[in-house]
Amino acid sequence: MTFILPALEGTVFAFTLTFARAGAMIMLLPVIGDIGVPARVRLAFALAVSAALAPTVAHFYPATAPAPVALAFLVMRETIVGIMVGTMARLIMSALDVAGTLIANQTGLAFAQTFNPSLSASTTVVSTFLSLLGAMLVFESNLHHLAIGAIRGSYDLMPPDGALMTADMVELAVRMVSGSFALGLQLAAPFVLLGFLIYVALGLISRLMPQMQAFFLAMPINILTGFVLLNLFLGVMTTTFLEFFATNMAIFNP
Repeated sequence: MTFILPALEGTVFAFTLTFARAGAMIMLLPVIGDIGVPARVRLAFALAVSAALAPTVAHFYPATAPAPVALAFLVMRETIVGIMVGTMARLIMSALDVAGTLIANQTGLAFAQTFNPSLSASTTVVSTFLSLLGAMLVFESNLHHLAIGAIRGSYDLMPPDGALMTADMVELAVRMVSGSFALGLQLAAPFVLLGFLIYVALGLISRLMPQMQAFFLAMPINILTGFVLLNLFLGVMTTTFLEFFATNMAIFNP
């Protein structure tokens, strides 16, 4: 087997820059970059994707490696692009965290963190459940292909020889944050509304029957109604989220 060093140098150069962008994105992409996926698996997946993608995007990069300073600048730039695009995609999954936090606070399941400080204060059991369920359904519906396609689509949105478009990315981040928060609020709306009605009813009962500890009954009632509503609306909630996921991930697949 004969190796042509100039060609090999160009291939290694293209692979290095592709890995800088793809690796940063894969560590942050929704589902694929979740904390439940081991770091070694994500690293192996990033290497495999970079090896497959490098020949198709090599024309975006210079034919030969530049000086060390310019090379370091290119690697840093590609890493920044990968982090920016990956963060935008990661914001899509935050809708389930918002919905889970609101539901847990309304149903009283979030009090577990108060009684047991060893639990993580950054997430609730409902948020974890919805996030895992959403990730499973993304794979089941083959929407993870959009997350993988976003790696290649990022070269059309932000080519290596173009500007970073920080203003556009900031605007997109604002849209993603507002859209995810609005969706999370919509998913949790039935729980918030019913919880409000329960507290109003218990408030009236406590005024009519002061000797009755009405609000002492609020906790089990909230938990029971929360589980009932979750069973009733879980299908609608996941379907709405999958539509939101597909619509927003399509932005990175032009």
